[in-house]
Amino acid sequence: MSGLLYPYQVRWLKDRTRFKIGMFARQTGKTFTTTLEATDDCVDHELNKGRTRWIILSRGERQAFEALNEGVRPHMKAYGLAGEIMEFDLKIDDATHRAAEVTFPSGSKITALPANPDTARGFSANVMLDEFAFHRDSRAIWRALFPVISKPGLKLRVVSTPNGKQNKFYELMTGADDGWSRHLVDINQAVADGLPRDIEELHRNAGDEDLWRQEFLLEFLDESSAWLSYDIITQCEDEAAGRPEGYQGGRVFIGNDIARRNDLWVAWVLELLGDVMWTREIVTLKGASFAAQDAEIERLMGRYTVERLVMDQTGMGEKPVEDAKARYGRGRVIGLHLNGAVRMNVASAAKMAFEDRKLRIPAGDPKLRADLHKIKKITSETGMPRLVADRDGEGHADRAWAGMMAIAGADPFITKPADGMLEWMRQQHAAMKAREAAPETHAGALT
Repeated sequence: MSGLLYPYQVRWLKDRTRFKIGMFARQTGKTFTTTLEATDDCVDHELNKGRTRWIILSRGERQAFEALNEGVRPHMKAYGLAGEIMEFDLKIDDATHRAAEVTFPSGSKITALPANPDTARGFSANVMLDEFAFHRDSRAIWRALFPVISKPGLKLRVVSTPNGKQNKFYELMTGADDGWSRHLVDINQAVADGLPRDIEELHRNAGDEDLWRQEFLLEFLDESSAWLSYDIITQCEDEAAGRPEGYQGGRVFIGNDIARRNDLWVAWVLELLGDVMWTREIVTLKGASFAAQDAEIERLMGRYTVERLVMDQTGMGEKPVEDAKARYGRGRVIGLHLNGAVRMNVASAAKMAFEDRKLRIPAGDPKLRADLHKIKKITSETGMPRLVADRDGEGHADRAWAGMMAIAGADPFITKPADGMLEWMRQQHAAMKAREAAPETHAGALT
């Protein structure tokens, strides 16, 4: 089947090294090619009247099942084999996991599962770690997995785009003289090998330079100045988040970043269930009239049981905030001037929610990830910390600030906008300082 592949895919497919890792640009066929290797291996065992097993561990259930549907099944069809996918509940120890599987005539199997330490230790088989840099608890998964594949002859395939430096994929990809075979295919290499992409057009429309450098040029970006690292962001992703139909009638808090022309107008809707805030909607408008913005807020206020609407009152936000208070009540609408200490403390509260995984955001949205990662912490000439974000075609971290205001809205101290907000700011600042001084002591804190 190599005639249908690009040279970089052929090089990856023909490399039969036991431990193989590849870093590929987005949409260059890394999953497609690696599932072809697994399928080929099963077919080889069919021809020799043997059997084998492959396990695909992806960062979520949807991605795992897609690897079978969009990878394994078409490969089997090309071989003239039926590729029926069976979904089932799989019990490992005391936990149940949703799995999908295809079985070859002689009994070889390819099973797909969402990755976690339990599923990683559940099988002695060849393993494919798909988008490993984005797996939650990647180091714990690795510790559970590696002893399992220690049996001689078992193969391990690790593929991903980069996701900063705070994960196991970075350590594996940047190792040396350790027996791993490493492949790197950025967008330039892929196009040079024949992949039909317009590099200049992609770069121009990416809308975020960090996204371009990470997802297409495969750079491990320095996370030291990022307020929210990619690792912290992706650990809060959940496939059930971002779906309005998931609303369960709980307490709702909306953050609203206001813009009229150059930036995005964003409303981020959070529902509080227990101590976890679930994203229900993220609405973005650009160049919309004030009437259209008001109509969208009206829709959200009617759709959900909104306890508090927190709006950016800075600059042009004065009138929208005043109008919203008149319409929905001064106790439900809070206007924030996002500058100075207010800006820093709202961001600090949001960071704590991300770190403690008290937040769920939509999974696999590169624009949302880039927006959340766009905010940087710098030190001013006076030595004071400041938060900044570059403005680009996708706004000025507008989604991020809307989400942070929604998180702030869930704090009870905002109930009294004057003295309550000041007390809330003080407590958030004190909590952040305590965490920085002794992070292990405050691992579960959320104010």
